[in-house]
Amino acid sequence: MNSFKKTEKDLKLPLSAVWLMNSISEYKGKQDMYARQSPQVLQSLVEMALIESAESSNRIEGVTVEKSRLKPLVLGRSKPKDRSEDEIAGYRNALDLIHQKHKSLEISPHTIRQLHRLSHAGAGDAGQWKTKDNEIIRKGRNGSIEIIFKPVSASSTPEAIKQLSLAYRHSIEQLRYPGLYAVACLILDFLCIHPFRDGNGRVSRQLQKQKIIICLGKGQSARWKRIG
Repeated sequence: MNSFKKTEKDLKLPLSAVWLMNSISEYKGKQDMYARQSPQVLQSLVEMALIESAESSNRIEGVTVEKSRLKPLVLGRSKPKDRSEDEIAGYRNALDLIHQKHKSLEISPHTIRQLHRLSHAGAGDAGQWKTKDNEIIRKGRNGSIEIIFKPVSASSTPEAIKQLSLAYRHSIEQLRYPGLYAVACLILDFLCIHPFRDGNGRVSRQLQKQKIIICLGKGQSARWKRIG
């Protein structure tokens, strides 16, 4: 949970990673051209991405729906019929917020709780920090339980999320780290805190999508070359 405490002198990125990030930055510069030349194709790709994202992210958590129901649920053309469909629709609502307001959404405790509330609509603790300490465990085939990791305590979670939000924004504003590297640090530390009783994985993927959309801002390419 100390990802943002590294200084610029401590930051060492493999040359291959720098090349890949520079390539991504170049493609970002070309996206406006694609949007003007092929708007219908771009819209189809956006819909496909939304559907696949909602399906795969929820499937990881054991939430599945009939294949014929997936597309109408994600595109808002059908109302949920059960709890699983509620979660798919909720995840879609969170993605809608990200795609529509990604430029104005900042990493903050409010945003993180809002994403959890949307993606877990119907759950009694949707949008609420965990109230009990949690553990990441592995269950063996013989019934044994191994504690893999102990996240931040419930009592310390609100302050930990606040400090993580501040550290991420400071890193981006001061150009301390390359954008994609800062996103990776944000997600790692978020999962170390594990602020919710359930749904931490889904919220982490939503945060990742939102920040990747906008993190490749002006000047990042030169920044990566200098650090590399």
